[in-house]
Formats: sequence, structure tokens, C-alpha cells
Amino acid sequence: MIRFNQFSLARGTKPLFDHTTFTLNPGEKAGLVGANGAGKSTLFAVLLGELHADGGDFAIPPTWRIAHVAQETPAADKTALDYTLDGDAALRAIEARIAAASAAHDGAAEGEAHAAFADADGYTAPARAEALLLGLGFTLEQTREPVSSFSGGWRMRLNLAQALMCRSDLLLLDEPTNHLDLDAIVWLEDWLHRYAGTLIVISHDREFLDSVCNVTLHLEQQQIRRYGGNYSQFEVLRAQQIALQQNAYDKQQRTVAHLQSYINRFKAQATKARQAQSRVKALEKMELIAPAHAASPFTFEFRAPDSAPNPMMVMEGVRCGYRGEEGVEIPIVDHVMLSIQNGQRIGLLGANGQGKSTLIKTLAGTLEALGGHVREGKGLRIGYFAQHQLETLRADDTPLQHLARLAPDTREQELRDFLGSFNFSGEMATSKIAPFSGGEKARLALALIIWQKPNLLLLDEPTNHLDLETRHALTMALAQFEGTLILVSHDRHLLRATTDQFMLVAKHRLTEFDGDLDDYRDWLLQHAVEQRAALKAGAAANGADSSADNGVNRKEQRRLEAETRQKLAHLKKPLQSRITKIEKEMDALNAEKATLDAFVVDPASYEPEQKSKLTEAIRRQADVNARLETLEAEWLETHEELEQIG
Repeated sequence: MIRFNQFSLARGTKPLFDHTTFTLNPGEKAGLVGANGAGKSTLFAVLLGELHADGGDFAIPPTWRIAHVAQETPAADKTALDYTLDGDAALRAIEARIAAASAAHDGAAEGEAHAAFADADGYTAPARAEALLLGLGFTLEQTREPVSSFSGGWRMRLNLAQALMCRSDLLLLDEPTNHLDLDAIVWLEDWLHRYAGTLIVISHDREFLDSVCNVTLHLEQQQIRRYGGNYSQFEVLRAQQIALQQNAYDKQQRTVAHLQSYINRFKAQATKARQAQSRVKALEKMELIAPAHAASPFTFEFRAPDSAPNPMMVMEGVRCGYRGEEGVEIPIVDHVMLSIQNGQRIGLLGANGQGKSTLIKTLAGTLEALGGHVREGKGLRIGYFAQHQLETLRADDTPLQHLARLAPDTREQELRDFLGSFNFSGEMATSKIAPFSGGEKARLALALIIWQKPNLLLLDEPTNHLDLETRHALTMALAQFEGTLILVSHDRHLLRATTDQFMLVAKHRLTEFDGDLDDYRDWLLQHAVEQRAALKAGAAANGADSSADNGVNRKEQRRLEAETRQKLAHLKKPLQSRITKIEKEMDALNAEKATLDAFVVDPASYEPEQKSKLTEAIRRQADVNARLETLEAEWLETHEELEQIG
């Protein structure tokens, strides 16, 4: 297990951890959460042996192999497949042994090395590496291309594939979803569900954390606190904890006020001096409970648009794409027929490279349509956000200067007040943005858009670089936005909370997607299964249909199909019964959990006469949560078995 005991560490003069203690058991999957700068990346550096304790101690099994995602990728000539295979260092070492024995003409040593290679599943390694790359969005052709041919985001995917290829006991992932589209995130979740080692992941994607993690490690006030459950369960437990702490603090403050009042009234009276002095000592000895520390939540809202044209925009037979050298057209999405109505809230789905961003740019007018007709409604005001826009911010200018350019006639104090609502207050409003973090620059870009009161918002991956608190604020603001929204995002929580219809960009077309995000996940997984099956079939698929027709007549084929269906039904029945039984028990436990949660957060439950009942409720609450966690795992496993049967 991983064990931190009274662990302390400072970076320069800033203490990050102060006598903190927690453990993580083998096989647990933990989400590491906390404010930016709280020490999440520092903790990874400690686990990797790059930093050491200033006090206390930290232990990890010495035999454990640790895998993490490299932050840089050499522009190597080796192929993406070979680069991924490098992640299995043990296998590469065996290959080196084979090469050395062969060069030395040592038959015995070469035989031993080949046996070790087989034991290490060396012969299946290329296929496993290929599956990793395909799952992360690479095509079969791209797996054969040199690493140097890939851009930065795709190189980060290569680094992730290399880390997953490692035979690790501990896997450290720092924002693994940042460079992935929704397709790859769904695949990664599925892979991590089957990962047998211990996982610690830093992520601002709450649905990813909810899906993958069964433990949450929260960094706050130089402490690391362990919570059982995923991120949503952590939020509930944390809220209860803050409520309890605030109740205790309020009660203590009433006692302090009563004592202080007595002191003030009687301190000068000789007859009461002794009693007053005893209360002074009581105040001095009382351990003051800190007020429940919850960073003031960051919130903002969109300004009401001045107009609401309807339709906002109409696209008829529009061809979206680029013009290459000598005016050669490169179409990406063809024959787009779209009428955007006032108040619509559309989420765009589709794999990377299919054309979501190209479509958004065409809607925003930053990319000219290659063909067709685009008509804008009178009074249309577009607010367009994309990651590359952060690069257009002037590094040597301040947030105040950026906003003043948009509103030269507005009083400075009004501009400052507006920036303050986005956490750019005081000196920060007049500081150059060059040293700002990606999240701070994204916040500023959003503030500049909101100032202009758009009635059509086009957002392309707005949550990249944003922490969980700012993502939550953006989600709440978008949910209340009065205009029209078209959103591209791999943050499923944001998509669920702010959009009410989906459109799919695939195979050079824009089409309605009839379903929700769960349906889309199922569609993606099924699509991935079909792709893998097609790759395995390869050339063997040629002529398969004709040979099947020759071998079995139609009547026999129908008989065989009926027999197959009967066998499948026989196999599925016990699994379906198990799922029904699990769901019934989960329903009962969820009802009990709701009752227990309500009782535990009720201030009346903390009266002295309720002490034994409260103790039992908290104990039962832990038992119910643990049982629900077990049942959910069983439910998922059973569903996976059903899916494998078909």
C-alpha cells in the first residue's frame, strides 16, 4: 500500500503539506482533487521519487513499477507503434538480450531469452500496442507514421499510450482527458475499469472521475484527506462535513460571546474579579474551531442579449472546409442544412478530425464557406470561444486594457467591477497577462465575450485549462443563458447540464443524433467493436459472404440462427435475473441512503438526546455507501458479460 505518515513538504517558502497522513490500498483508483496550486503535481513528484519529505515519512512497496505520462515527446523517427512499445521496458530489455545473444552466437542464452519473451506475451505486444493507439483515436495508417510527424496534442496521446503499455503496479495520470475527444475518453474509461493496478488521477472532468474512481483524495489547507467514493460522493460528504463544522463553530462562538460578555461586565468589580478571571482563562484555553473553510464560490452570469433574431442563422447546402495552395478546396463537412432557432441549445458530437471545429468556425465567420448559402438574422451578435483564441490575447496588456478596448467610453470603475466578478480584482486587473495560467487566460477570454452580450454562443472546448470550480461556474452560467448555444466539449457534465439536443458530425455530414450521451457512449463502444472486428478480418473478409451462401442453404441458415438465438437467450437469462435482483437491492439502499443523509445534515440531530441515534446513523451510512459501491461494480460487470454474449 501507499502510506503517508505525518508528511510535510514545502516548495521554497510555501508549505504544501503539513503533517498529513493517509493511505491508499493496492488496486484502489483515486481521484486527486484540490484548488490549483494546492500541490497535486507535487504529490506526483513525491510518488515518482523526484521530491522528498521535509518531515514525516512516505512509503511505497519497493517492487512496484510506476507508470506516468511523460510531458515531452522526442521528435523521433521511430513509428508511433514502436514508441508505444517502448512503454513495456521489461519487454524491450528481453529484446535486447535476444539481440546480444544472437550477436554473440550464444544459442543457449538466445533460447532462454526467447522463452522469456514468450512468457512476457511478447508476440502479442504489437497487437496490444496497436489496440491502445486505435482506442486513443489513431488510424491504422498513423500507427506506422514517425513520431515527428504528429502535432503536440497527438504526441501527448502517444505518451499516454506508452504509459498504458507499461506493466505497472501504480499508474499516475495528470489531466489525461485534456487532449482527448469524447470517443477516446469513453475508450480510456473502459480500459481503466479493467486496469488491475493502483491508479491516481488528476482531472477536472467530474464524469470521468465519477466513472473511474472509487476513492477521492482532497488537497486543502496543506492536508490530504481521503474520502471513500467517487467525486460526486465526495461532494456530498464534503458538504456534510462543512455543515457539521459550521454548526460546531457557531455553537462555540455563542459560548465565547457569553464568556466575553461576563468578563466585560464584571472585570472591574472586585467581588466578581475571580469569576471574571476564570472566564478569561477559559477563553485562553478553549481551542477555537476554525470557521468552515469553503473558498467563496466563483460565480458569474451572462448579460441579457439586446435582441433575439429568429432564425439566428440559416445554412443551405453549405460546404465547410479549407482552401489549400493555389485555391485547391479541402472540404471537411459537406452539404450542411441547418436552421438555428432562437433559444436552441445544441451539443455537437463526433470524433476529432470529423469537422466539429471547422463547422463552428464557419458559423462564427472566421472561416469562409466553400459553397452554399449562409444567412444571418438581423441583430445577430456572435460570441465565439475557441482555445486558439487565447493566443490572440496580448501578453503585455492587462485585463483592464483588453476590456477597455471593447468599451472605450465606459467608466474605469465599471470595467473594474465587471472584471472583479471574474476574479480579476485589485492588482490582477492591472497586471500583464503574460504570466497568467491557461485557466486565467480562458476566464479572461470568456469575460470579454460576455461583456459584448452575444445572443448566439459558439463554444469550442471551453473547459480546457479550467479547474472544477470554474467549470461549475461556467455550467451554471450557461444553464441560465437566455440566448442560443452551440457547444463542442468533451466534458459530459457540461453537455448534459446545458444542451437539450445533439447533432453528430461524422462521415463528412451533419445529422441529428436521436438519443442522449449514454446512447452516444453505447454507439461509440459498438462502433469501436465493429472497427476492431473489421481490422482483424482484414483481407480474410473478401469473399466470405459468397462462401457462406455456398455452404448453407437458406432454410438451414434460418434453423441455425434460431438455434443461436435460443442459446443466447439461455445464456442471458441468469444474467438478466441477476441484474434485476441487484437493481431492486440498489433501489432499497438508495431510499435508505436518502433518509440517512437527510438525518445526518439536520442540525437537530446533533442535540445531546440524539447522540446514540446519530452515531448509529453515521455507521449505517458508511455501510450503505460501501454496499452500494459493491453492487454498482457487480451491476457493471454483469452488463459487460451481457454485452460480450451479444
